[in-house]
Amino acid sequence: MQLPTIDPVFLRLGPLEFRWYGLMYILGFLAAYLIIRQQAKKRNIDLSSETISDIVFFIAMGIVLGGRSGYILFYNFAWYIAHPLKVFAVWEGGMSFHGGIIGGVIAGLYIVRKHSLGTWEMGDIIALTIPVGLGLGRLGNFINGELFGRVTNVSWGVIFPSGGNLPRHPSQLYEAFLEGLLLFIITYSVSRMNPPKSVAFWTVIGGYGLFRFIVEFFREPDQQLGFLCGGATMGQILSLPMFALGMVMIVVAYYRRRKVNQAV
Repeated sequence: MQLPTIDPVFLRLGPLEFRWYGLMYILGFLAAYLIIRQQAKKRNIDLSSETISDIVFFIAMGIVLGGRSGYILFYNFAWYIAHPLKVFAVWEGGMSFHGGIIGGVIAGLYIVRKHSLGTWEMGDIIALTIPVGLGLGRLGNFINGELFGRVTNVSWGVIFPSGGNLPRHPSQLYEAFLEGLLLFIITYSVSRMNPPKSVAFWTVIGGYGLFRFIVEFFREPDQQLGFLCGGATMGQILSLPMFALGMVMIVVAYYRRRKVNQAV
């Protein structure tokens, strides 16, 4: 299947350009606002519209700054050292989820404490917004024809304009399904089972690590890095610790609740 060349700019108004990838970010942050408002109401947490907006804004800034910093540090440090002004050219691409989650967590801790909210209580709510943003972001990658998969002979292979003449795995769609839709369903289901605090958050961390590790077997590694130690990709090296940490912290959360229940 030949993927048609899609203009990364979906709307031009004079000198202003609006890009598909940016639109996905906006939709993701809008969805985050609605999810936080709905979950806060469901859990009887008193959050004003201004507070929710504050939370979304700061976490959005943390994700963008962390994502950009993570890409520079993890994927292309030498090139950005040689071209320092390109650090600010975010419209050219170059974001890392692993850096974004670190930036988002730091910003989230700041804004939650600023408003004197429960850290893990809010963390579990915000966790539900992460798969939605991931899914939308991967759809944006697919539309842009970027971050495509490895060459394949499967019947659903896609020929990307910037990926040569051979069909490739549409790995962006694999990620949109696994890291987006499926991870949201899992996290939402877990959150409805009255788990200990922090479990929904660590489910997202561990689940993303697992799904990203799997998809990396189909995704073309970054050209400037290629395959690293043992044939692993940078994405796998960064994702495996996330999966391990998420699983360990889920076990710890249930263990602590069990100890508390036994002591009562």
